[in-house]
Amino acid sequence: QVQLVESGGDLVQAGGSLRLSCAFSESIRANVMGWYRQAPGKQREFIAHVTFSGYTDYAEPVKGRFTISRDNAKNTVYLQMNSLKPEDTGVYYCNRVQNPVSWGPGTQVTVSS
Repeated sequence: QVQLVESGGDLVQAGGSLRLSCAFSESIRANVMGWYRQAPGKQREFIAHVTFSGYTDYAEPVKGRFTISRDNAKNTVYLQMNSLKPEDTGVYYCNRVQNPVSWGPGTQVTVSS
């Protein structure tokens, strides 16, 4: 069974930065990979994705502040988050965009005002 583990979440002040990582237990080379987040009391939402060729797309609330990237050799996906806002608070998850596997535990990001 494919496993994935997110890491890098923390408590940070508004305006700060964090870098999240997501390690997969198998190759991600052929997959479109995405980051998602779930804010308190809300459903999980799409944040960003990166294709196998490096094309990226972002949800409007994070455009210009977040950057998704991938390292196929390490089977790892990253999310660089800058200019963080309190509304970015939530649990962050990664997964394959098509044919997602079982969700990992996520990593908590808390942005204080």
